[in-house]
Amino acid sequence: MTDEPVKIDLKGVVKDTDRHGNDRYYFRAPGRKKVRLREPTGSDEFLEELRCARAEVTYVRPGTLPEICRRLPKPSEPAKKGTLLWLCQEYYRRGGTEITQDTMARRRAILERVCELPHPLEGDPDPQYPTKGSLPFAGMKRSHVKEIRDTRLDALGAANNIVKAISAMFEWAKDTEIPGVDSNPARGIRRLKSGDGWHPWDVSEIVQYEKRHPLGTAARRALSIFMFTGLRLSDVAIFGRQHITLVYNEETEQWEKWIRIKPGKTSRNKDAVLVELPLLPELEAELEHTPSDQMTFLVNEYGRPFSENGLGNKMRQWCDQAELPHCSAHGIRKAGATIAAENGATHEQLKAIYGWTTYQQPDHYIKKARRRKVARAAKYLLVIDRKENKIVPLSEGVERGGTKMAKKSN
Repeated sequence: MTDEPVKIDLKGVVKDTDRHGNDRYYFRAPGRKKVRLREPTGSDEFLEELRCARAEVTYVRPGTLPEICRRLPKPSEPAKKGTLLWLCQEYYRRGGTEITQDTMARRRAILERVCELPHPLEGDPDPQYPTKGSLPFAGMKRSHVKEIRDTRLDALGAANNIVKAISAMFEWAKDTEIPGVDSNPARGIRRLKSGDGWHPWDVSEIVQYEKRHPLGTAARRALSIFMFTGLRLSDVAIFGRQHITLVYNEETEQWEKWIRIKPGKTSRNKDAVLVELPLLPELEAELEHTPSDQMTFLVNEYGRPFSENGLGNKMRQWCDQAELPHCSAHGIRKAGATIAAENGATHEQLKAIYGWTTYQQPDHYIKKARRRKVARAAKYLLVIDRKENKIVPLSEGVERGGTKMAKKSN
């Protein structure tokens, strides 16, 4: 026997730190939902919980049978053909070819909750159709979608996401020619507005953040990446040296550094957008502080690239340290779009910078920028002209001549 420590396989275990500094451990596997690990880290119970997570079986805490500590998502039982649940299962199975796994996972979580809603929502359950998922999808109407949406009026963003997920599924079903799907009942339902959403940073908040996080720190590097690239949180998490390339400028006859990255949100679409941006000197100076052994510019405390949630939590922590609890990573992206629009960026330029595929998003920022410019130009119109009602001296009269003017004939 030897005294060498036993090696423990922790592959797939990740740690996320919430805004309060609490560490939470999860098991992640490609194409599957992450599973929370609640047992004390490193204990025998933790290892057994990890083993169950890998095998996709239910973990039962010792001594608590039959109480289940953590119920893992089980494969859905085949639904009756023609029901809403059946359509959802077909969408999960066949509809993910043009969207990312993360997008499908989010839509699946929403649609599964929709199918679990009781029918009707109030009163005694219908014995024939006890849940929304048991209803025939062919009879789904616009009013039904709005009724389901309104179950989340406490969170308007979640309510809008319900409509978005149902609409995406029915559009897929139409394109796939699923029998019984002739129209999209969610199409044309207006989004519920809850204000401007994420708070866009202003200059004073950027300065305050920079004072707390000096040059060379990962926190400062993250701010620069968000500011000078316009990338989404999920793309900043993977942004690294492999996304910077040399491009020859024929006009200046010089080589230039450019950023080339395909945003994950559209990377699997047929018309995926490749974002190409010049590497600004300000950002290049920050990236030079990245340790040479790092492939990605931002890594967690284990030296690994952040997950999207992990980087979001870390940005939350960095903002809290700078006493900016109302600021977020997405707010930097909004601030950049606002600044670009106010500096005269066109629809096409904003689409190129931010990887947008429609005119709806840049139009929002351009219209807002125009309103600000008009307001600035018109601010003096609100000043009262205090000379308006003063009596102005009459000019000296002019004697009328004696010439009579002939009347014009009709």
